[in-house]
Amino acid sequence: MPEADGSTLAEADVTSRSGPRIVAIANQKGGVGKTTTAINLAAALAEQGRTVLIADLDPQGNASTGLGVQPSERKWTIYDVLMGHRSLHDAMIPTAVEGLWLIPSSSDLASIDLELSRQPDRSGRLRKAFSESLSAARKFDFVILDCPPSLNLLTVNAMVAADSVLLPLQSEFFALEGLSQLMMTIRQIRTKANPELRIEGVLLTMHDARNNLAQQVEADARANLGDLVFRTIVPRNVRVSEAPSFGVPVLRYDTQSRGAQAYRSLANEIMTRLGYSVKENGN
Repeated sequence: MPEADGSTLAEADVTSRSGPRIVAIANQKGGVGKTTTAINLAAALAEQGRTVLIADLDPQGNASTGLGVQPSERKWTIYDVLMGHRSLHDAMIPTAVEGLWLIPSSSDLASIDLELSRQPDRSGRLRKAFSESLSAARKFDFVILDCPPSLNLLTVNAMVAADSVLLPLQSEFFALEGLSQLMMTIRQIRTKANPELRIEGVLLTMHDARNNLAQQVEADARANLGDLVFRTIVPRNVRVSEAPSFGVPVLRYDTQSRGAQAYRSLANEIMTRLGYSVKENGN
């Protein structure tokens, strides 16, 4: 079981930041609400008037299609950025959500571990892309990195480039066991490549308050991780599941749904932690 470490709590002086807050959303287990969180957290931040960029690092491209960007519309992708063929500025495209931009994914990412295996600084490609496109990156308040469901080179690149990692935790058996491995990886990244990396927080997802197991997972998480666990809990909500098939965040699909309200609460919680002002009604 991972233990809470006060030094991992996300801290930032908003006035001193010269670039965006880069948050990697990671979990090596699929189906935990990682991409759903990336899309809807980004939309909720944009709703608060913040400029947000999502980089879709998953070869499946679910964040891209979930924002209504079809494969035929993806001229340049995060693959081109990582391979050094294009800059961040070249690859980013606006979405239908005001203030929200996307660097789409490509199926080419599936082989990128092999392609980069002999390249210098293969784990720092994304960080290099941000430093080389600093003027483009500075237009954003937040960058959300949607990682693949594995601890591969793409996830490592995200953690090396990020200021912090947000960890979705599904309210089910074995969830905390998998979190231990992920936290170990974060510690390794901090030691070897990115000493400033912090944990933004642990987000309980797909939570059914009527389920005794879900309640036990929450109790265990809060007992062991303390303030690292967000107060916000994302409930199991059919509207959240339906929204991606329409290519929009749940905040647009059903703005008053429990899922939409949860992601607004999460955005507000993160912004408050970081010292940003929060509007009473983002919508």
